Amino acid sequence: MTVAVVAGPGPGLTGYVSEAGVTDSGYAATYRIGVFALAGALLLLAAALPAAARVAAVLLAAGGVCTALSGVVTCSAGCPLPPFERATVADLVHGGASIAATAAVVFAMLAVLFTPAAAARLRQLAACGAAVSLPLAGAVGLAMLVVGRGTLVGVLERVLLAVCAVWGLATAATLARRSR
Repeated sequence: MTVAVVAGPGPGLTGYVSEAGVTDSGYAATYRIGVFALAGALLLLAAALPAAARVAAVLLAAGGVCTALSGVVTCSAGCPLPPFERATVADLVHGGASIAATAAVVFAMLAVLFTPAAAARLRQLAACGAAVSLPLAGAVGLAMLVVGRGTLVGVLERVLLAVCAVWGLATAATLARRSR
């Protein structure tokens, strides 16, 4: 997915990440494969969490399903979203699924953080992830409503997604180390 976003014909940092997956893009298939791999990774991480973190697991599973939905339903060129652009039903479904998937991952961080029975290292990772991702998520949402598409939203979205990915990888690595 990163290859499609970086190398694809999208507008660079001024657009949404999803624009790399627009049907007309030469990188659409690469992008979609990455999205489906990400959905699978979220589902695997949900399954790997200890029973004490059941709420986080459910949130990650929901995030995986929403991620898969965002890969199945592509947005139109430019991935238009209200309030500044006229969007199609597919744009709204894709955008809503993408937003819901990211929110589910951020809420999963909070669920792990507030699970007293979770391992200390998992809670530390969740605390770090939540401390960075919550303000970023708020800033992305506010910028989408106030400013609309542009460099600000593009950069904030990429940073938020990177934080979610790093948290997921670090959590998976911690779980893998603990199971050995």
